[in-house]
Amino acid sequence: MIPTFSIPNIRLFIAFKVFFNSRFYYPVFTILFLDFGLTVAQFSILNAVWAATIVLAEVPSGALADIIGRKRLLVFATSIMIIEIGIISFIPKTNPSFIFFVFLINRILSGLAEAAASGADEAIAYDSLAQKGDVRQWGRVLEILMRFQSIGFIIAMSVGAAVYDPNLLEKICGVFGFAIAFSQETTMRFPLYLTFILAICAFITTLRMEDPVKDTHLSDTEKPQVLQALRLTLKAGLWIIKTPFAFSIILFGMLFDGIIRIVITLSSQYYR
Repeated sequence: MIPTFSIPNIRLFIAFKVFFNSRFYYPVFTILFLDFGLTVAQFSILNAVWAATIVLAEVPSGALADIIGRKRLLVFATSIMIIEIGIISFIPKTNPSFIFFVFLINRILSGLAEAAASGADEAIAYDSLAQKGDVRQWGRVLEILMRFQSIGFIIAMSVGAAVYDPNLLEKICGVFGFAIAFSQETTMRFPLYLTFILAICAFITTLRMEDPVKDTHLSDTEKPQVLQALRLTLKAGLWIIKTPFAFSIILFGMLFDGIIRIVITLSSQYYR
């Protein structure tokens, strides 16, 4: 039996969660969108699309994990993350309609990445622990994960907010003897650039993961098939629609999320 944190997938799982979730633009999320020229109404639409994408892609992503494997699904999620951050990091501030279209793509890709990563990361870590270590240590793994994620959030939130402010950056550079002038047009992209670097780190982390082999004696006919997975996805979707309680919970979650984001958007103007 291998010590828990000597299992490569456990260490990579913790690193992935930190890289994937610690986004430097979170403290200036709403301000960033509005500074790109989007309106509050457009911001609301974008977040509704993001939430809807996650809901619609959650079940298919689980079926896809059974077909292509959890590692490949995580590699796909981090690849999508690189694209979604990259397109808004380097987009020129020109036509407002074009900017909205690019951010719409960003929100769809972000929702797909969230859905693809959801569950697959914990599953690959738990199965690795069950295969090589002691599953009773899973609680300890989650405890360590929470600590590292908290540190990652603190660093990302603090640094992300700091590099967004051109005046603060000029003062910091002045302390070290550099007379550099920054504009808001320039610094507003710094949190995105830093998140883009984290996306690359998350991608590299998933490439180093290994899918635990659960049963090497399964024949090709016994392995999950695409049509079977699609039928399962459709069956789950129909069950949600026909089950008032489940359908109500999902709709309530989307509505609650939308209201909270609108409140945060409006209050961000005061924080500015």
